[in-house]
Amino acid sequence: MNTLLEVENLNVYYGVIQAIKNVSFTVGEGEVIALIGSNGAGKTTTLQTITGMLTPASGRIIFRGEDVTKVPGHKLVEMGISHVPEGRRVFSQLSVYENLKLGSFTRNNKSEIESSIKRVYRSFPRLEERKNQLAGTLSGGEQQMLAMGRALMSVPIIMLMDEPSMGLSPILVQEIFHIIEEIKRGGTTVLLVEQNANKALQIADRAYVLETGSIVKEGKASELLNDEAVRKAYLAS
Repeated sequence: MNTLLEVENLNVYYGVIQAIKNVSFTVGEGEVIALIGSNGAGKTTTLQTITGMLTPASGRIIFRGEDVTKVPGHKLVEMGISHVPEGRRVFSQLSVYENLKLGSFTRNNKSEIESSIKRVYRSFPRLEERKNQLAGTLSGGEQQMLAMGRALMSVPIIMLMDEPSMGLSPILVQEIFHIIEEIKRGGTTVLLVEQNANKALQIADRAYVLETGSIVKEGKASELLNDEAVRKAYLAS
């Protein structure tokens, strides 16, 4: 399997506090990779550094063999990296349709953009039903679907998702994870940060466990799901 994304010895600080300590991991083409760990472990910081929102003190981010550590965020989108941020961050005063259009800001072909919107509607029929509704009036689950749909509009090679199931009802959590599996089947690689470690490990190929900014465990998701220490720390019901 070809390596799509490599994170090498990443160190990130907030002022004097070190949030990420020598983090290294790889994501292969077509994989779903989960980053799991408790609150404050550095999961969101890792994603934000990959997508150019934070600058590392040292380390490298390699995407498709190219060093993209200092590439600005909008250029990374053009290269094929999309980010579904924690907390959804939809444009609440714009309609569902307008939010989706904004997701295609790196593209020019109008008919291709409209085809992508139709594809998003096929994956998320509820968004089509509410296409003229203001995004701020959607339920939490619908806003999450919109954030994912918007990220798909740039036709990404890899999607980084930060806590997609946060605050959702069990039924919607089920639906969101089903959609992530569909995204993978469609050929998009997924790097998933998720508080719901149980669910994440059920759909991931491999996983890394972050603790206070360092990777303390890695392996096949199925093995980590049955790992005694992981179960105790993250999978206790």
